[in-house]
Amino acid sequence: MPNTPNPAPGVSKHPGFLAIFPSIMLPMFLAVVDQTIIATALPAIVAATGEVERASWIVVSYLIAATIAAPVYGRLGDSFGRRRIMYFALAIFMVASVLCAASTTILTLTLARVLQGLGGGGLMTLSQALIGESIPPRERARYQGYLAAVAVCANSFGPIAGGFLTEHFGWQSIFLVNLPIGLFAFYLVTRLPPPHGERLAWRADPGGAILFAIFVATTLLALEQVQRADLANLPIGAALLAAGVIALVILVWHENRAASPLIPLSLLRQSAIWHSDAMAACHGAALVSLITFLPVYLEVVRGFSPSATGLVLVPLTVGIGVGSLVTGRLVNITGRLMIYPVVGLFIATLDFMVLSLFGDRFDIVALAILLLVNGLAMGTVMGVVQVSVQNAAGQLRLGEAAASVQFSRSIGAAFGTALVATLLFAVLSLRNPDSARVFAAMFEHAKHAGAGLSVSQLSEIQGDITVAFRAAFMAMALFTTCGFFLSITNPQKRI
Repeated sequence: MPNTPNPAPGVSKHPGFLAIFPSIMLPMFLAVVDQTIIATALPAIVAATGEVERASWIVVSYLIAATIAAPVYGRLGDSFGRRRIMYFALAIFMVASVLCAASTTILTLTLARVLQGLGGGGLMTLSQALIGESIPPRERARYQGYLAAVAVCANSFGPIAGGFLTEHFGWQSIFLVNLPIGLFAFYLVTRLPPPHGERLAWRADPGGAILFAIFVATTLLALEQVQRADLANLPIGAALLAAGVIALVILVWHENRAASPLIPLSLLRQSAIWHSDAMAACHGAALVSLITFLPVYLEVVRGFSPSATGLVLVPLTVGIGVGSLVTGRLVNITGRLMIYPVVGLFIATLDFMVLSLFGDRFDIVALAILLLVNGLAMGTVMGVVQVSVQNAAGQLRLGEAAASVQFSRSIGAAFGTALVATLLFAVLSLRNPDSARVFAAMFEHAKHAGAGLSVSQLSEIQGDITVAFRAAFMAMALFTTCGFFLSITNPQKRI
């Protein structure tokens, strides 16, 4: 029950959980790192397989499949046991990794990445749900903080590992490295205790699964078209988005009538749950937009080298990890939930506004401090959201609850990144079409993007880009502002 009293905080009464935590942590690490490890390997993959115009498929296909898989695994775990389904997800993930390494064309690699995403989505959802299954609500926040720190480390580690492996062992190695890690994770999962208690009865909902897949795929593909900021792609993007909206309307109608719906609309109607899921979407929109566009800002507007840009980003990732861990400890001690994201999102909003208005005046040290504060503030959200949703859902529906957060964050990140990209190019196009053209080339890391332009023209274009980024950072502040009001009005204040 949402407000059931819990034992006093302190040392965990479940010492065995410390022994099984690696069994939950490693699958989560595998799934998250595979979202980012491919970034630095893309040039080598495109060089080997050709078809540079389809390179984005390799990234988008994994995201679509993982998003679709989340609620399916949540429901399967609630019905058949999360340890058993974790074996299944790991097996799919490792088989798909071998197929990725063996691929010789963009098409076969994309199909293998779809299969890999179907496994990775399960690893993320089941890891979150196993936290709720293993320990009582009051102590969950601490371990959700650990998982959040693991996810941040994986996001940061992925591009570094991808670059090193690609350079020394070839791009296939970024997939083959999953095999020894996956086998070790498989062994660790065998150490998870067998589940006890009631399970939800399983009834398939193929109609809901098909409609959900159509909604996710068309929506994310539409957003991917929008991010290209090419007017020629807008009709395709609009058609895909319209198809997604239609699929969503039919999905809601279907799920309201299904005997055992894939999408738990009854859960989503609870105020604490929809507030928390919307917070996750806003958090994903702000954080992923920042991580995506900040390196471009630092290199294009501030003129930082790639190595200096990497150093400036370290405080952000460290701050998110520390913020998650500290918030988890505080929730464990006090039992209070929403006070931490209320404060954190307020600080993050101010931080984005300062970055927007004065970021071009700060030196590298001031920027690093600003990003550290931003990371600490953003780290107050995800662990609290997971605990809030799982506590409101109850023990029987932990998987569905964890999946709803994962799905909300993914959709929020996709929408947020697309909206910020659209805003950037819209501002540039309104000010100067040449600025939009040069920035598009810079964004794609093209060399000599400003070739043929005079010094005064380049200076004017850089000024336009600076203004566009001010608007982009303000949009991120708007995302955190929405999250702030959702946290204030969330009815689940403590556990």
